[in-house]
Formats: sequence, structure tokens, C-alpha cells
Amino acid sequence: MAASPSPSTATATASPSASAAAVLAVNGERVELREGDVNPGTTLLEFLRTRTRFTGPKLGCGEGGCGACVVLLSAYDAASGAVSHAAASSCLTLVHGLHHRAVTTTEGLGGGGRLHAVHERLAGFHASQCGFCTPGVCMSLAAALAGAEAEAKAKAGRRPAPPEGFARLTAAEAEWAVAGNLCRCTGYRPIADACKSFAADVDLEDLGLNSFWRKGDAHASKLPRYDEGSIGVFPEFLKAEIRASSGVDQYTPPALLGSATTWHRPRSVEEYYKLVDSELFDQSKTKVVVGNTASGVYRETEVYDRYIDLRCIPELNSVSKEANGVQIGAAVTISQAIEILRVEAGGCNDVIFCKIADHMEKVASPFVRNTASLGGNLVMAQRDQFASDIATILLAAGSSICIQASSKRLTVMMEDFLQMPPCDHKTLLLSICIPRWTPIGGLFSGDKTMAGTESKTGTSVLFETYRAAPRPLGNAVAYLNSAFLAQVSSDGTSSRLILREICLAFGAYGSQHAIRARNVEKLLVGKPITTSVLLEACRRLKETIVPKEGTRHAAYRSSLAVAFLFTFLYPVTEGTLKTVKEVHLNGYATFGTNGNPNCGPDAHVDVSLKKVIDVNSGSCTNERILEYSNQIIEINKDYFPVGIPTKKVGAELQASGEAVFVDDIPAPKDCVYGAFIYSTKPLAHVKSIELDLSLKQLKTLGVVTVKDIPECGSNVGANTIFGPEPLFGDPVTQCAGEPLGVVIAETQRFANIAAKKAVVNYSTENLDAPILSIEEAVKRCSYFETPPFLLPLKIGDFSKGMAEADQKIYSEVKLNSQYYFYMETQAALAIPDEDNCMVVYSSSQCPETAQNVIAKCLGLPCHNVRVITRRVGGGFGGKAVRSLPVATACALAAFKLHRPVRMYLDRKTDMIVTGGRHPMKICYSVGFKPDGKITALHIGLFINAGMTKDISLIIPHNFIEALKKYNWGAFSYEAKVCRTNLATKSAMRGPGEVQGSYVAEAIIEHVASTLSADANLVRRKNLHTVESLALFHSECTEDAMGYTLHSICDQVTASENYQHRLEIIQSFNKNNKWKKRGLSFVPIVHKVLSRPTPGKVSILNDGSVAVEVGGIELGQGLWTKVKQMTAFGLGQLCPNRSQELLERIRVIQADTLSNVQGGWTTGSTTSESSCEAVRLACNVLVNRLKPVKEQSQEKQDNVSWDELISKAIMIGVDLSAREYYIPGPSGSYLNYGAAASEVEIDLLTGASTIVRSDLIYDCGQSLNPAVDLGQVEGAFVQGIGYFMSEEYVTNSDGLLISDGTWTYKIPTVDTIPKQFNVKLLNSGFHKKRVLSSKASGEPPLLLAASVHCATREAIRAARNEQHCSGSKPSPSHFDLEVPAIMPVVKELCGLDNVERYLESLLSSE
Repeated sequence: MAASPSPSTATATASPSASAAAVLAVNGERVELREGDVNPGTTLLEFLRTRTRFTGPKLGCGEGGCGACVVLLSAYDAASGAVSHAAASSCLTLVHGLHHRAVTTTEGLGGGGRLHAVHERLAGFHASQCGFCTPGVCMSLAAALAGAEAEAKAKAGRRPAPPEGFARLTAAEAEWAVAGNLCRCTGYRPIADACKSFAADVDLEDLGLNSFWRKGDAHASKLPRYDEGSIGVFPEFLKAEIRASSGVDQYTPPALLGSATTWHRPRSVEEYYKLVDSELFDQSKTKVVVGNTASGVYRETEVYDRYIDLRCIPELNSVSKEANGVQIGAAVTISQAIEILRVEAGGCNDVIFCKIADHMEKVASPFVRNTASLGGNLVMAQRDQFASDIATILLAAGSSICIQASSKRLTVMMEDFLQMPPCDHKTLLLSICIPRWTPIGGLFSGDKTMAGTESKTGTSVLFETYRAAPRPLGNAVAYLNSAFLAQVSSDGTSSRLILREICLAFGAYGSQHAIRARNVEKLLVGKPITTSVLLEACRRLKETIVPKEGTRHAAYRSSLAVAFLFTFLYPVTEGTLKTVKEVHLNGYATFGTNGNPNCGPDAHVDVSLKKVIDVNSGSCTNERILEYSNQIIEINKDYFPVGIPTKKVGAELQASGEAVFVDDIPAPKDCVYGAFIYSTKPLAHVKSIELDLSLKQLKTLGVVTVKDIPECGSNVGANTIFGPEPLFGDPVTQCAGEPLGVVIAETQRFANIAAKKAVVNYSTENLDAPILSIEEAVKRCSYFETPPFLLPLKIGDFSKGMAEADQKIYSEVKLNSQYYFYMETQAALAIPDEDNCMVVYSSSQCPETAQNVIAKCLGLPCHNVRVITRRVGGGFGGKAVRSLPVATACALAAFKLHRPVRMYLDRKTDMIVTGGRHPMKICYSVGFKPDGKITALHIGLFINAGMTKDISLIIPHNFIEALKKYNWGAFSYEAKVCRTNLATKSAMRGPGEVQGSYVAEAIIEHVASTLSADANLVRRKNLHTVESLALFHSECTEDAMGYTLHSICDQVTASENYQHRLEIIQSFNKNNKWKKRGLSFVPIVHKVLSRPTPGKVSILNDGSVAVEVGGIELGQGLWTKVKQMTAFGLGQLCPNRSQELLERIRVIQADTLSNVQGGWTTGSTTSESSCEAVRLACNVLVNRLKPVKEQSQEKQDNVSWDELISKAIMIGVDLSAREYYIPGPSGSYLNYGAAASEVEIDLLTGASTIVRSDLIYDCGQSLNPAVDLGQVEGAFVQGIGYFMSEEYVTNSDGLLISDGTWTYKIPTVDTIPKQFNVKLLNSGFHKKRVLSSKASGEPPLLLAASVHCATREAIRAARNEQHCSGSKPSPSHFDLEVPAIMPVVKELCGLDNVERYLESLLSSE
């Protein structure tokens, strides 16, 4: 167990205290919160991490959007004796609101320091890499397991007893359990497999690579045992206290609000109004809460004196079920509301209730829905213009709201409620009434404009909900949501159907709140549902749904409204009442989550795609997210235990929360906290920085600025071979997002708030306009000069090559940035030491450089600065140069204050100051033959470096090297690195190579479209031969056996039935009007460079082994490979005992005063270089110990390892060896791989689904196939984010505004390939490689371009069909932006494609 601070007085008392404001249990331990001891705004996460020893839950976002902080909350019902469980975001949940609750963190799962099956299985399925997200994943899964068990107890027969060792969870539910958890490392597939291993209905052989069995030998008995009842055991002491307090009103309202009371729990509406009607009540200093989830939306910077918790008011928690509807209290959580509606739907077969519940399951994620209240969501929609789904669907359902304004109580319709003046504390939302609907009697009760009547010919009620969002399963705000309720009946004389009444509700599209499209309703009511009527309605609707000015993708959002209305009404334009009921009421029509239409023109074409709703159990969590995966590896035992797919070192520690990250290190005495104040102007003089002194609660200690740098120091915050960059902007800011200073406070939360509320006064006098684009940089010749030695050679004579071409094309490609989104943000802890020394714990990929920069900033010799890094919670290049300013600023503050200082950047600040991947503009000229053979290519490359050089000058080299994966004939280029007033861009996984490889594909596809040829044939035509490869990559000579790309391509296209799949796709596209599929194949050639790296191996007195390397463990499995290599190296002394030796080896943290010249952990090759350094050190030790062993064997035959070491110590053998591995001339080598991806797009919404991806990657003889497989899958999924979903948006000053989980969407488990197949190719012996291995960290990311290219093919199919159907001809070549988000895809398919389709139908009649 990691060392942690002892429980404070707030966390450990043996008996109830009269002064306790709240009593709860944490991992079975009693915790009392005394009045005034804990700030009322303290979240559970902050409390756990600073006031207890349980640091397993992590802060990943502070918005409830990532799941790293998830814990299990358990409640006990004294009346029934039942215990309920729910996952919750501890970063949003206020600890004072947990009175009589039990909290379980990942540390509490096993109990007594033991591992739980959840921990062991996640580790054994290789589902933890950096490990920062793993505790949250564990608790999301644990909550699902406990919830299924509790449901089985509450509802006998609902969930039958599972086989021994399994849970009452289904495989689909197991996948859904982690749908809200973000992971940047694994690619999710192994996480899903670990979760499904608990499911009773899973086929174990379908689960992926794991450490429990070999493929074909799966058996439940080999899995760590899972016992029902092992999760969420409610403490008996807390049960007793709850029973004792039941029925006893222990709450006494304070006489005056001016008293010390900060947390109020009124027990009635009347008590609530006594509080808010008090003369001392101050609305601006008081916050009313239920789940406090609004703080995740608005990231508030206010500090409140008092909180009023509404959860103890019975009326707000009540549920009333009447014949005409169900009334739900405003404090009921969204998850509880879903369950209530499901029960009601099952009891009366009410599909409308079921559909509302289904849609609600797409709101946020389970761990937010479990604490967020229904009323709170609606108040945010009404008061704060929150883009609520719930407000929209309840508006369509004709719901009413019961509110109280002081002494007046009234019921208003949802539409009226949304249009009221914003609610304040004097207005209390009491309940929501959702009516039942039948086709008999008044349909829209309460709505005088739409009184319904019973039709003699029969009527039908239709209800559907829709949302188009970046993620299918929620955890994403919709671009637009809508819900429609209608009554249709036959006209009595023909087969036509008449719309008797209709309600069309829309929201989240950039309006103040959800609205009804009344002018469209008026048009439709009373009319037969015909094509012409529908077309007129669509046109009028597009004029109605107009987002406010400044809304992104405004035209797209309007087109979505049309698409949803079309989807709702088109199936019945020529239908009968029977078909209407079948489509809308039997469940073929589900909500349009992620834009997938629920019915529409294809309803009669592809019925197999429709899912039937089980009203009793719900439709959502019964559907599997992932269909199939397959992993193929080849195990090589030549260097045992190297080459064995052992599980990652420390995986269990990461799962159980015991792995220590920088922010987990116990805070030293007198530790204070820092937060960056950064510029919001791109080019301005900083006149002053002022803190908001009115917020005395923040207890700020001041601001550390450039003036605090010692006279002998320098204003330097980072350094590379290309030069330094400043720590603080002085005297002129160079970009929006540049750090200006560090505010210091007594807690991290207070420091963050103070930094955000700081006022920076600027002046732009006598300054030029900032440069905020590549185009402006080119115009003003603003460049960084690139050293010629960094630029690759040009190939052949470009002019001659173009002269040989039959056709020539010219175009350009623009590529945006990408943010790292490591789960652990930048972190550092600086502790002053004796003799003017400084110890800094840094989450860094380059501690050595951090040491140098800190020493230079403080004016100290390097031996006075000690930087320690144990592990990093994800890096991807972002913890290399960009970690340096954080560590340096932290050290400077500690140096000034002479006390420890800790910095842990909030997610928004991290995103703004770290820069990310390089944006680019690429202009190309290419010449080619009629058969697709390219004869010449010229590239004009413009790279946006931001304000400083960082490593940007190597980007042209990387880009060109990756681009050269094809034989371009003659090849030339010009490269410019642009200096702009934007945040400095830095290395991100595959820096430059991702863009270069993608641009190569864009050129190939442009050539293919010009020739009307198959792009994949053009690719094959231009693949390198061994000879051309040697010409384009002369420094990486490769023989015919080593050049495996052709073989890989053949395997991908042959073994995956590529041609047959193309035929199936063509058939699919022909038979589906509104869905199209595309298939594309992408090869890669990726060059890597090995760097010098140290390795130190020390054998200790007891025979255990400590290993130090220059490489940093980022989650890539470096420690695991190093440990295996050490066992192999030392195992020469003990043949056949390497496995035993493996268990006695520990790789220890990097320490710049212990293992110098550690270098940078970048470029994919640090693992193999560290392994080789260790092997060399082991060889030294083996040579020292061999004579000792030989001498000992003269006296006895078998000499054990312990005996050998004891003897060596006695005779004075040096048992520590350090070697510095320096790669030879073959330090550079090429990696090969290929991927084929199939994508389906929805033409109505632009949504894309990755149907299948097949990857083959040449990993040489893998040092650890499990680790390398994880790197391949994780890199590929990270690439999917870049190419498909991660929209990097800045404002007019260049400041990032897609700055959190609400606006920046990395992939989730529901956006990865449904079928995900990966093969590691063992390409045999490579004498110039480390034990014939190859890198796996970065190259596979380039393969994700196959998903983008497949999306382009699907769009091309749609555009070609539109052209064939008589629409305006589409250009054969078109630009598909990166990322290909839904609005981009929809626009290329036609924002008006619905209207054009309806017009074509009318013209053909």
C-alpha cells in the first residue's frame, strides 16, 4: 500500500459526535465531518485525496466527463433493509452531501490489502497501460456488478443465478458499464474484454489475449474468482446509526444564517423558504444543490459560503403514479427516473415511457446520471440555457412542471416553464408530471391549441426522440435533439393518413432553450401525410430552426431538424395505420442516437438493421457495443522470458489504486499549491496582474512572476537543442495561453479559482497585429530557420518527372491540431532541501532536461537539483518539452517561498498551455500516367510552430520521411516552419509522420479519382520495390526479407476477403438510400531512430535486483520489457531459472542524481534502447560472476542464485553495473504495417460507424507481444480520434475554446471498430535490431488514416448516387476535412439532401 497521510480529525472517530455535520463511511471506516472543519465546497474527490489515505480516485477532468474519479456510493434503506449501489463522479459530488452514505474506492474493493477479481482481471486482460484511468474503470465495473446483484435481490426472477465465478451481468451491460470512462492508452478493447469476463452469457473463447489462458484453452476456473456480495458491503455501524435516526428529526434550522452553519438540509419546502427568506440570505453566496453536477458544466469560479441540500425534502423525492401519468419529484436522479419510467412502461406496455427512458440513458454517463437530479437538469435548461435533452423530450411528451415561488404554488406546461424569467432561489421546482398517451380522448391535455378527438376510423399515437451527437451512447452534448408526438388516423375514404395533432420539439441547436416548431405544426395538422406536404414542412422547418449567431455548424444543425422530421414522417406518407403502428410502436423505431435514424425511407428496405425494444428491460443496455475482435501473435522463446506476453508490471497496483503518481505523493508539511495565470491576448504588454482580494476564503499567498526569478537565474521554462523558451511572458505576451505567473494558495482548488478570477491588464499600443494563421505568417515571412542537415534529400529531377507525366493535378490539404489528452494532466511537486537544493517530482518524459532547465532558471548548479519520476499517467509527447514549464514554475515558487509547492493543472489550463500537434498546410503538384503510376511529386509544406521553436524544426524531416512510403518517381519539396502567435506546438505521438503519411494517401486518392480508378490499385501501383525503397530511404538499408510491406498488403487484402467485401459493400450501397459504406486500405512505412540510453543493474545482498534505466514508464510497458530483459541477461548464470529470477527484479524510479544522461523517452524506441542498455549491464555482471560460479561448482554441483550472490559479496565482487547503450549506424530503421477499415455513414446526420478494422503490423520478434499489441490498438484508436472526432477549436485571439471533455471528444468504447482484428507479424531475425525487435508505440497510429479514407469512399458512393439520380453533378475529387466530424460528412453528402430527395419523388410522380 502506498504511503499516505494519516486520517485527519475529520476522518476517524469511534463514536457519533453531537457536533458532526455528516457521518459517512469510506471503505468501511467511519468518517465524521464536523462543522467548519471541511469547506462546504469540498468535493468527495478532494476530500479523499487530501484528507484520507485513499488516493485511488484520480482527477482527470473535474467535469464528470472522464470517469477517472468514479467511486461506488451505497445507501441503506432502514425500512426495507435493502442496500442500493451507484457509481458516482467524486469530482462533482460534495462530501457534505453524503450523510449516512458508504463510499467505496478501488482500494476498498479487495479489503485487507487483497486484490479483488475486478483488479486481477483488468490486469490479466492487459487492460491497464498508464493506469491513471484504471481505478475509475474498476469502480464503474464494480458498480455494475453490485447493481445487478442488488436488482436480483429486489426483483426475484429478474436475474437468474449465474454459473459459479460469474456475475448476474450480461456481456452487453458489462460493455455499457464503462461507456462513460475515457482511456487514452488501450483503445478500449481489452477493457471491454475484462468487463465481459464477468458476464454469465459470454463465450470465453471470444475474449481477447490475456494472462489466464492460451487461445483455445479458455475455462472459467482459470479466471480470478468472483464472489457475489464482495462489492459494496454496507458497514454495520452505519446501518445501526441510520436505524437509530429513522423517524427522528435531527435537523434544527439555524436561528440566523449568519451563524457558523455552512451546510443546510431542510426537511420540508417550508424549511427551505425559512432559509431563503431570511434577512441575512445572500443569493450570490449560497448554492442550492442536489447532485452538484452543474459544476461540471460551468466549471464555476465562485466560492460559496453556504449550501442548501434539497435531498432531505420528501416532496422533492416522491413519485406519484396516476392513471393519467406519473409525477416525479425534482430531486429524483435521472437514473432513478429512468427506472421509474421503465417500471411504468412494463406495467402498461407504454412504449412512450420506454422511449423517454431510452433517450435519458444517452444523457451524460451512468456515474453522472446517478447523482444528477431531473429537476436540476431542467433548471439549468431554463436558467442557464443548458443544451438539455430532457427538456426537449419532456416538452414533446406534454409534460408539466410544478413549481413554488415563495408562497405561491402553480403548475405550468413545460413550454411555459422554459419561457419564464430565469429561476432564482425563491423559485423551487417541485415535480415533473409526464402524462400517459392513448389515441382516445384529448391527446394534448393542457394545450388549448391542440385538443384531440377520437376518430371513428381509429387513431394511433406516434412518439419518437432523436439526438445527433459525437458519441452514440451519450457522454456528449447533441448538435441537435428533438422529440415528436403525433396522432394519426385514416381519412375514412382512402388509405391516406391524416395528422390530427402533432408536437415538434427541438433543442440544443444554439437556441436559448428547447422550442416547439409551432408554425410547422400548424402547417401539418389536419393534412394528409403526403410527399408534397412533407417537403413543405421541411422547408418551413429549416426556416424555423435557426441557431443564434456564432453557433458552430449552424447550417448543419438546421439540416438535422429536417432530417429528423423526415425520418419521423416519411414511413407513413404512403402507409396505413397498421404499418405506422408496426414502425413506431413495435420498437423498430428507436431514438436516433448519434444520428442513426430510427425509421425513415429505409424502413422497408433493410429491416434486419432494426432492433426490437423489450419494454420490460429497455432497449439500450441489451445491445452489444462491440461485435468481435481477434488478436494474432507469435510467441518467440529464444530469449526467454523476453518474448513472452507477460502482463504489465504494476498493473495490479494501478487497478487497486496503490500505484503512486506525482499528485498521489503525500503533501509535505506546509505544502501550498500553484496554478498558472495565462494570457488571453496573443500579443500585448502586460501592465499588471491583480488578484480578486474580495475572495478572502481563497487564502492566496500571492503571485510568482518573472520578477521573482533570482538575479543569477534566467527566465527560461523549457529548452531543446534548438534553444530555450521563456517561463513567463515578459514584457510582451507572445500568444493567448502563455503563462504569466503562478498564483499560490492553500489548496489546489483555491489556487485554480484565484487564477481564473485574476485580472490581467493589457496594452497593445505600438504592437503589430498578431500572426494567427499560416497564411498570415507566409504573408509576413515569419519563419523559424530550419538547419539544412535536418532536411531529407530530394529524389531525382522533378521537372523531368513532370514532363513524363500524362496528367497533372495541383491541390492543397489543411490539417489542424490535436490535443494529447493524457489522463493525468501536467503535475509537479517541488520540495526545498538543505544547502540550497531542490527536489522536484515531475510527471515528465525527460527528467534530465527538467533538471537542467530548473537549475538554469534558479541559477543553481545541476547537482543542487534532483528530479524524480516514477511513472507518468500518459505522455504521447506532451510530457516531454511541455512538462518543463510546470516543473520549473513549481520549483521557482518553492524557491521563493522556502516551502513545498505542488502544481496539478486543471484540464482546461492544461489544454490551453500545452499546444498539441502541429497544424499544417500542404500544397502539392503531382504528375502521373494513365495506369496510376506517379512520375513526379512536389510538396510545399507549411508548419505552424506557434510562438517558440520547441522541436518544430524536426517536423519537416518527419513529415517527408513518412510521405516517402510511396515511390513518387522524382520528388522535391520546400518546407517552412512558421512562427505565429499561438501556443507552442510540440511533439505528439508520430509528430509530423501522421500528417505526412496521411497526405500521401490524400494524393493517391486524388490521382485515383482523377482517373476514375480504384484507389487501392493506385496504392499498389506505387508501393516501393526494394530498389526504390533504398533510393528513398538510403540510410535505412533493407534486404528483400526485411522489406515486409508487400507481404503485409497481400495478407490484408487476401486473408480478409477484401475483394468479396467490396462486392458486399457495393450491394449494400445499392440497396440503402440513406446509409453508405466504404472500404479502404492503407499501408505505412515509418522510420524510427534509436537514441543513447543508460541502464544500471544492481544485485542486492539478498539476491534481489534493482534496475534503473533512462526511459520513463508512460504506460507503454517499458518497465515490463526491461524486467524481462534483465531476467534474460542474468539468467545466463542460472539456466532454466529465468522465470524465478523475473520475480526478484524491480525497476525503480528515474532519479537524475542516480542515473545521469537519461535522455528523452520519445520516438518509440526508448523501450528497446533501455532493454539493450540493461542487457549490456547484465553481461558485465555475468562476466564478473562466472568465475565465482565456476569456483563454487568445484565444491558443489548446483549453486543456487542466493548462494552465488552471497559468495560474490564475501569475496568483494562489484554487483552493480552501469552501461550506456549507443546505437550504431543502424540506429534508424523502418517499420511496416497495413490496415483495412470499413466505415458506414448516415447521410441524414453525417454519423459514421467503424464497422470493421483489420491491422497487420510488423513488430519484428516482439519483446512482449501483449505490450506491443496494446500499443498497436491504443495508437490506432488515438489516430481515430485525430482523423474522426477531435475538433480543435480556437477563438479569434487564438485561444483554445474546445478546452474540456464537453467540447473535445476523444474516442470512447462506442466509437472504436465494432470488429477489431490485429495481427503482429513476426518478421524473423534482424541482426541490427535489439533481439530482432521493432518499435510499436507510434507507427500504428498512422494506420488510422484507413478509417478516414474509408469514410471518403462512403461519401463518394453517396455523391455518385446523387449524380446518377439527376442531382447536380458532384466533383470527382473532394476534400474531406480532418477530423471528419458529423457536420463535415453531412455537408459533403448534402445539407439539403432530404429536400432534394423529396423533390425528385414529386418530379417523378
